[in-house]
Amino acid sequence: MDYTNKVRIITQQDLIESGCMDFKAAAEVTEKSFISYKQGKTLFPDKISVVFDEVTQDRINCLPAAMLDDKVYGVKWVSVFPQNPHKFNKPNLSAVSILSELETGFPIAFMSTTMCSNIRTACVGAVAAKYLAKRNSKTIGFIGAGEQAKSHFLAMKALFPSIKVCKVSSRTKESEYNFIQQMMKFYPDVEYISCNCAYKKASVDSDIIITAISGQEKILQADWISEGTFYCHVAGLEDDFAVAKKANKIVCDRWETVKHRTQTISQMYKLGILNDSDIYGDLYEIITGDKKGRETESEFIYFNSV
Repeated sequence: MDYTNKVRIITQQDLIESGCMDFKAAAEVTEKSFISYKQGKTLFPDKISVVFDEVTQDRINCLPAAMLDDKVYGVKWVSVFPQNPHKFNKPNLSAVSILSELETGFPIAFMSTTMCSNIRTACVGAVAAKYLAKRNSKTIGFIGAGEQAKSHFLAMKALFPSIKVCKVSSRTKESEYNFIQQMMKFYPDVEYISCNCAYKKASVDSDIIITAISGQEKILQADWISEGTFYCHVAGLEDDFAVAKKANKIVCDRWETVKHRTQTISQMYKLGILNDSDIYGDLYEIITGDKKGRETESEFIYFNSV
């Protein structure tokens, strides 16, 4: 038998036509994956990350996982080169995935998954917000206006139709304009505010704050954060250490993975500023009810995603 004929090449266009832009459905799958992990039905080894430039954090990651009930094992090969948008006018992230079935171990699909990677990351943030943000959140503020910010807005809006104001700040007014023009096509009912590169304006009085930047800068400041805010930290160093110190709860998708990386709270951990006991819990513990999510309207909750 020619097993090579069983491998399917799946393009980004194939994924779009399959309906993967349904963010509400994608968020449901994401949430079920956390439950599956808790139940031991998903194998999720640590990712391997090779950093080629410590300053810019140019890196390539290898992320494996197995869905045992579906008898599928896959690996995502994802490159993150933060300077791409500024130096080469290219996205900072690109990804491909290979899937194998678990009866014979043969590969079944080779996929272009840059878009899926953006959607997956955004849906993790949105699922976290479902449990950790105020239910009637109306205002969302973005620091960063790239593909990850756009994906996060679409995911958040899918789960929070109550969002009526979107403030966006970026390094350039052009990227803010592009963000607004593209997102208006999906959600014309939202009031979009270009902050003219003023990060503080995007943050103050926002129910939800998303930092999705390609640089390594302590941009978000603790005194910009209002009572009751949910903060979703997406990438590396994006906020001042005082932000995490201000939080009533710090939640991670998986702290044991985060603590060895380069995120803000990872750096704080390595410096002895944060301890294991300062982390409230992992997202799957909250989804499964082992720990409570938001308990009061006034809590400031910090979520770190890897």
